[in-house]
Amino acid sequence: MNIIKLIFWTFIPGLELRWSIPYGISILKMPWIEVVIITFITNILLGPVVYILLNKFVHIVIKIKFFNNIYEKFVIRTQRKVETKVEKYGELGLALFIGIPLPGSGVYTGALAAFILGLDFKKFFIATVIGVFIAGILVTIATLTGIEFLEFMLKIR
Repeated sequence: MNIIKLIFWTFIPGLELRWSIPYGISILKMPWIEVVIITFITNILLGPVVYILLNKFVHIVIKIKFFNNIYEKFVIRTQRKVETKVEKYGELGLALFIGIPLPGSGVYTGALAAFILGLDFKKFFIATVIGVFIAGILVTIATLTGIEFLEFMLKIR
């Protein structure tokens, strides 16, 4: 049941493993290595699913003239503006965006950014794997050291 809870929280946009790792370690009291493996795999698999669904959804929606006009006005213009930056930083820039555990970053927004920027699936997947590892390592370290610090502080009082 705890594994299902971890997977559920990892699927929530904006939370992802930034929430599920501390939740699994601190609240569910699961071994940290188990939490990390489950959330890493879930978050890595989430990226391609979101990217593919987004790609399919947009191609259906832009058949409607109103949405096509919006798409051409904003998305295509954005793609042209950032094309040189994508070529320069590519998946590394996207990986850092996915990996820095701040609000608004993560796999969901990384998939949206990759789609808008026209990054191909293979590059997006590489960026997702790297980004998830960066975020997961940072969140795990912060969670484990935070728990250790809290336990230390409670013992000295």
